Amino acid sequence: MKICVLLANGNETIEILTVVDYLRRANIEVDMVSTTGEINLKTSHGIEYNADKLMADIDRKSYDGVYIPGGTKGAETLRDNDEVIDLVREFNNENKLIAAICAGPIVLDRAGVLADKKATSFPTIKEELKNVGEYIDDQIVVTDGNITTGRGAAVTNYLALRLVEIIKGEAAKEDLKYGTQHIAVENYFGIKF
Repeated sequence: MKICVLLANGNETIEILTVVDYLRRANIEVDMVSTTGEINLKTSHGIEYNADKLMADIDRKSYDGVYIPGGTKGAETLRDNDEVIDLVREFNNENKLIAAICAGPIVLDRAGVLADKKATSFPTIKEELKNVGEYIDDQIVVTDGNITTGRGAAVTNYLALRLVEIIKGEAAKEDLKYGTQHIAVENYFGIKF
C-alpha cells in the first residue's frame, strides 16, 4: 500500500506530520507530494519542510490512496488546483482510499466525491461543503466507503489510527496505539476508538 499526501503552503503542521509519521510507523509507504512546483514548503505556522516529490513527477497509478491535510490556506490552494481535483476524482472512480481532515474536505467537495457520502470537517468549514450527502457533527472521524474525513488538528492522531486500521487492519492499529502510548489517553479521558 502506498499513499500520496498532497501538500501546499499553509497546510496545518500537525495534520501533515502526524499522519505521515503514523503511517510510516505502521510500515505504510508514504510520499509527501508538493503541488506548488517547489519541494520547499511552509506550514500554516511557518515551519519549513521539504516534500518528497513534486506532483508533476509522480506516477498516479503507483498510489493506492490520497490524504489531504487541512489548514485553511493550504486546503484552499489544493481545492483550487485542477490537477488535484482530477487526481481525487480519478482515485474515487478507482475506489482508492481518500482521506481529508479539518479544511481538507473542501477539496473533496469540489471534486464531487462527497455527494452520496457521510463526512465531517472542522466545524467552521461545514457551510462550505455544498455537495456532501450527510454532514456528521458528532463524530471525530467518519468513514463512508473509500472516504474518511476528520474534524481537525486536535484529533489528527485518531484519523491517522483509522487510516492504519483501514490499510493494515485492527491489529496493526492496536499495535501502533500501544506503541505511541494512546492507551493512556483513552484511559484518562474515557475515549474509545
